Amino acid sequence: MKRYTTFEEIDRDLKYLRLKLQIDLEEVKLGLTQSRETISETFSPINLIANTFGAIIKRAFVLKVVDKLIGIKPVKKKEYND
Repeated sequence: MKRYTTFEEIDRDLKYLRLKLQIDLEEVKLGLTQSRETISETFSPINLIANTFGAIIKRAFVLKVVDKLIGIKPVKKKEYND
């Protein structure tokens, strides 16, 4: 624990701690603002629709390429009559 010999030392440390607290609060506010912006951009309707369609198109393209390369055809179900 630090020992103080004068009131000036105490005042200096208190001023330092107040300034550090203000800086920390501003950093928290900045982080919250950036998080809010990121969330609003990520979950905006346009981005959700674009991401969904992009995923569907990507999957269709990959399946088409794999089908062309490998040549696997989907198997049809056969029904058996007793």
